[in-house]
Amino acid sequence: MNSKGREILKVNVEKLIEHLNRAYADEWLAYYQYWLGARLAVGPMRGAVAMELAEHAKEELEHAEKLSKRIIELGGTPVLSPEEWYKVSNCGYDAPRDPCVEKLLEQNIKGEQCAIEVYNKLLEFTKEGDPVTWRLILEILEDEIEHEFELQSLLEDLKKMMKR
Repeated sequence: MNSKGREILKVNVEKLIEHLNRAYADEWLAYYQYWLGARLAVGPMRGAVAMELAEHAKEELEHAEKLSKRIIELGGTPVLSPEEWYKVSNCGYDAPRDPCVEKLLEQNIKGEQCAIEVYNKLLEFTKEGDPVTWRLILEILEDEIEHEFELQSLLEDLKKMMKR
């Protein structure tokens, strides 16, 4: 693809597409981890936790959609199969084997912390050379920080409730 939108970039586009595909894989894996956790959750505050996990799943899927759109705009192809997601993922997938709400919150906080690191590095990579991707990554990073905060708040509430 030879377009003005790509010509003005001051970053290695192939490397950028690689980074975006890794983040795209992360988002799909995060979506499934949240989606499944919302359905399996058991224990105190199950309703609130399941609702939060379901909301986060929806937002992770939206991130994947935005990333795929940007990958295509840059002339790339989003990762084509779920098997490849595991190979290219930054953060991996932590199966919700223990459906206890405390465990689900802890593993999803860990996932959000990984995502925050990934998107912070992508911000640095695009800062000087790709304002469009930079703005997209900033928007996603804001969501990931909010997710971490919401999950940590639920975990704190759960721990306070358990001490009573």
